[in-house]
Amino acid sequence: AVEAALSARCSPVVVVTGHMREQVEAALAGLPVRFVHNPAHGDGLSTSLRAGIGALPQSVEAAVVCLGDMPRVTGRLVSALIGAFNPTEGRSIVVPTHAGKRGNPVLWGREFFAEMRELAGDVGAKGLIGRHDDVLAEVELADDASLVDVDTPEALRAVTGAAA
Repeated sequence: AVEAALSARCSPVVVVTGHMREQVEAALAGLPVRFVHNPAHGDGLSTSLRAGIGALPQSVEAAVVCLGDMPRVTGRLVSALIGAFNPTEGRSIVVPTHAGKRGNPVLWGREFFAEMRELAGDVGAKGLIGRHDDVLAEVELADDASLVDVDTPEALRAVTGAAA
């Protein structure tokens, strides 16, 4: 996820840590990222989303919310989302799709940050998309990279073909 964001020239890249904080920071040592620890990570995904959004500088006009468990997301995919973002043309939320299914990461314009900071529990910002579909842009992808997440080392090996 970090390599995809960096190769798409996202800046800053904020990494929210929770479980296994030290291991995550060690794995990303030397990369130009800012770490923000979320001590409330056990309270659900919304707490990490709030921590990440809260760590962004005022100069940021949008954020690409990447999930750390989606190893097939590439810089090219992230760049496609950024390229589709244009709030003046009504494209303030940009979502990748494949075969009619919406995936991740999702690009959010700054105007949604306040609503994202109000989320609670084990939910991301998916519910906000339905409330703002008038400014939604979908980017159709040729593959299912935006739909594939992994939850175990075995699933990672199956997806990447590499040792986890």
